[in-house]
Amino acid sequence: MNKKIGLILGVLILAVLSGCASVPMDTVEQDSIRKTFETPSDGKAGIYIYRDGSFGGALKKYIKIDGFPVGDTGPNTYFYVEVAPGSHKVSTQSEFGENEVVLEAVAEQNHYIRQYIKMGLMVGGAELKIVDSAKGQKGVLSCKLARSNFESW
Repeated sequence: MNKKIGLILGVLILAVLSGCASVPMDTVEQDSIRKTFETPSDGKAGIYIYRDGSFGGALKKYIKIDGFPVGDTGPNTYFYVEVAPGSHKVSTQSEFGENEVVLEAVAEQNHYIRQYIKMGLMVGGAELKIVDSAKGQKGVLSCKLARSNFESW
């Protein structure tokens, strides 16, 4: 009996982690523009937050910057936002709360944060990691631009 329950739970978890969540997407034109990795607007810093890979594909995970919602990620999606230079807390929804990183944003530079899904106790959790521009650009190029709710400041 316990083996059956374990098998059923395993199949359900696998189904949740391998499905496909959809999120609102931006235009193909904006996606192409953002993938040129141009210097941010005068005095601003650019932040690319991307989720490459399809593990946990059925899960949407929100992103916030300094407590303001950016939007939900799905598999192989990214956001681009511009912020004032300085310290910014980027957070994501995880299994038992939020995980976060603090980014020291430099004016007229792009910064890259990778969001990834990891196994959790009940559902997959999300983590964030600041990565260098080579790794970040490669990750962004494998994704599509999701529509952001975030207003730059």
